[in-house]
Amino acid sequence: MTNSYVVVDDTFRSLIESGAELQKLADGCIWAEGPVWIPNESALVWSDVRSNREWRWTAAGGASVFREPSNHANGHTLDRNGNIITCEHSSNSVTRREADGTYTTLVKEYRGGRFNSPNDVVVKSDGTIWFTDPPYGILSNSEGFKRDSEIGANYVYRLDPESGEVTIAADQFDRPNGLTFSPDESILYIADTGEPRNIRMMDVGDDGSLSNLRFFAAPEPPASDGLRVDQFGNIWTSAGDGVQVFSSEGVLLGRIPVPEKTANCEFGGENGTTLFITASTSLYSIETRVIDARRA
Repeated sequence: MTNSYVVVDDTFRSLIESGAELQKLADGCIWAEGPVWIPNESALVWSDVRSNREWRWTAAGGASVFREPSNHANGHTLDRNGNIITCEHSSNSVTRREADGTYTTLVKEYRGGRFNSPNDVVVKSDGTIWFTDPPYGILSNSEGFKRDSEIGANYVYRLDPESGEVTIAADQFDRPNGLTFSPDESILYIADTGEPRNIRMMDVGDDGSLSNLRFFAAPEPPASDGLRVDQFGNIWTSAGDGVQVFSSEGVLLGRIPVPEKTANCEFGGENGTTLFITASTSLYSIETRVIDARRA
């Protein structure tokens, strides 16, 4: 299928491939989420949270099951060694996939209480792992296992994998969800899928502390879920109508309409310029002129 992009600000023309069309690459999911591009395999891995399954896609082979059951896996990223880091709802943990295909649990509790359901994750250049922990995996049995929260709140956490120390990085969010760093890692952007359903930003200190919480943008229709930043500092985020692109000043530049409720996006492909989009039942892609800031 095809669908055109919408230019809101002329700057967007320099970010999207001229005449780019939205392509459907795979379907059959219930709630597609958490895409991550694996450069050394030329493959995309993503989650179907409610099917308790992960999928893998390549241009040559199409889509195939990657892991089942997946512990209701949601968000993914790569660490500095290229290992997949995964947020798992039903194991309330953040895990690392080793080279031999086994999984190591990096963290699953904070001060004796199990996490709610780790949701999205990013790795900073110093190797620290930052993740959000909203309650979606414990609200019902559709995305995990229903239970009461043992922590009693929804936080953004920072994990030092060397020491194993986990700290609360931010406690000002209702249901923190997607997160990503600015290209120079001086700012952390955090999407809140609770109230007020917007994206806010915080300054990142040299010691890993966060400060100066402030508004960044509020996609309309709401709400932002997954986020990515290109090498110029523009924010590409899921929204109620597909993917929306904001400048680093919070100005809406353009939209990529998607015919399904959109969860997340990820840059990848052979040149790094393909934007992969997970949306409800399907995986889509569209060609851009930018790459992820992490690979610039």
